[in-house]
Amino acid sequence: MKNKLITFTFLLSIVLAHFSLVAQPIQGQVIDKIIAKVDNHIVLLSELETNYQQYIANNQQFKFSTDNIKCTVLENLLINKLLLAKADIDSVYVDDKQAEEQLNRRMQYFITQVGSEQKLEEYYNKSISELKNDLKRQVKDQMVIQKMQETVSGKVKITPGEVKKFYSKIPVDSLPYFSKEVEVAQIVIEAQVSKDQKNIARDKLNEIRKRIIAGEDFATLAKTYSDDPGSAANGGDLGFFKKGDLVPEYEAASLKLKPGEFTEPVESQFGFHLIQLIERRGMEYNTRHILIKPASSTLDIDATEKTLNHYRDLILKDSISFTDAAKKWSKDPSADNGGYFTDQETGSLQITVENLDPSVFFVIDTMQIGHITKPIPYRTAEGKEAMRIIYLKKIIPPHKANLSDDYQKIHSAAMNEKKNRVLTEWFHKTKSEVFIDINQEYNTCEIMKKL
Repeated sequence: MKNKLITFTFLLSIVLAHFSLVAQPIQGQVIDKIIAKVDNHIVLLSELETNYQQYIANNQQFKFSTDNIKCTVLENLLINKLLLAKADIDSVYVDDKQAEEQLNRRMQYFITQVGSEQKLEEYYNKSISELKNDLKRQVKDQMVIQKMQETVSGKVKITPGEVKKFYSKIPVDSLPYFSKEVEVAQIVIEAQVSKDQKNIARDKLNEIRKRIIAGEDFATLAKTYSDDPGSAANGGDLGFFKKGDLVPEYEAASLKLKPGEFTEPVESQFGFHLIQLIERRGMEYNTRHILIKPASSTLDIDATEKTLNHYRDLILKDSISFTDAAKKWSKDPSADNGGYFTDQETGSLQITVENLDPSVFFVIDTMQIGHITKPIPYRTAEGKEAMRIIYLKKIIPPHKANLSDDYQKIHSAAMNEKKNRVLTEWFHKTKSEVFIDINQEYNTCEIMKKL
């Protein structure tokens, strides 16, 4: 029974721990060393300690044997390393572009959590570029692991009966205690850019273009003026892309150039680009650019607010539900869920208030259930000015886990537990295909007895 509960809580903690860049550092210094090898992939003592500390931090209400937890953590790390080793053998890989996109999403999430790029840099005493370099390998490895996991356990299904059985085996006095949760939705409308604002952005880019023609360095000006944070630090260099990877306007203009040449301002959904072709290599091409995003004027914001107020009135008059309105009009990814914020890992509509964006938390803190705010200024993850309305559907008071309030979380934990069993079985069937060596100090762990 204890092992079942360890697995349940461990899986919940690991779900929260992936890429936990903002986690608190481990107390005390540990001299790092290799504690296990799986072909060319190693497990460091620091990895084990970090994952163990993250587990403890996320499950302070539980009292378990340190050795049991560390053995469980080690086993999961070994499974991940075997997945990476098998990916090498089976030629399973993740495209660099996909990895870069995922890395940028992760960085934007971390920036949102701490408040700004500057605060994140101050917290770690590193630049955004350095932090991205630190995470790049980790993000790509995790994407490969997820791809391999999908091949091994992606078809696993779980029934409501299995969820209920999983829940019933957890001792009542050991059920997790969840803090206050809410169900919150939003409708986001981006401010449309006026012709005047576009002209200002285009004129600014033309002035930069004149400076380049006069002899100034394209890359230096990109670092100074480009509104693309992902490439500005690299002098605007985007790296190699295949045809069809970039937006049509950008690609069409790029492919008309000879190496070293640059364009007039090119408009796309992201703003205005000044593009320079660096190199063509077969079906791939490498460019750098300077992006200038038009600002939204007061009149644009006013028009957006008026539109959003109209949508709000329709919802309040029951002419359309909030969910349908979000799916129809919202310009945020949450529109796919009817505007609802969802737990990143479980997909549950119930979000703990601690995990809410502070700007949302302070808005709903004084709201009544069922109320919808008037339009509120908002800036999207891409930095675009927008307005949004927020709907508070439900408040779930602090409580012990139960099937009624927490079915989605328990379903997710039960599913992960089942997938974990499948992965463990796969590990023991596949381990003979690779070289595995584990430090003898862990010979009391169950996994050592099975190698």
